[in-house]
Amino acid sequence: MAARIVVGVGGGIAAYKVATVVSRLVQRGHHVDTAMTTGATRFIGPATFTALCGHPAVVDTYDPRFPLGAHIELAQDADLMLIAPATARLLASCAQGLADDLVSTLYLSCTGKVLMAPAMNCQMWEKAAVQRNVAQLIQDNVSFVGPEQGWLSCRQRGLGRMAEPEQILQAIEQLLES
Repeated sequence: MAARIVVGVGGGIAAYKVATVVSRLVQRGHHVDTAMTTGATRFIGPATFTALCGHPAVVDTYDPRFPLGAHIELAQDADLMLIAPATARLLASCAQGLADDLVSTLYLSCTGKVLMAPAMNCQMWEKAAVQRNVAQLIQDNVSFVGPEQGWLSCRQRGLGRMAEPEQILQAIEQLLES
């Protein structure tokens, strides 16, 4: 079953894995739009997602291609929104209802299912504030995949590694079927 999926790419080193997720979703026949935080563009370029989706990735909240607003038009009729990597900042913005960038504003506009794939340093993941935000999002019916235990970009081992693309794809398919 083909679905309309919006992928919000957060500003973390794990953003490179999202390219594989987007590519595989498109290969499976899904319509995929990508929105990126400014931080995400420091790790992977919009051109990557534009090439994979066949239409431009959106970075600017006020992109003139969307007269009603990118957050409204991209969220409209979306079956699912994936936020990956879901950084500590994105988790906080979404849990608090802040519309402080395109991805968090899209989250607030999205009426479809939401899946988050957290990724951050293990000390950050373990902070009480981050765990409160995760608990709030779970209460708000957000689904999660990961994080995983493993080697982190900070050269430590711990819990905070973003789930692998195949795990994310499996979680997406399960959510779409439910």
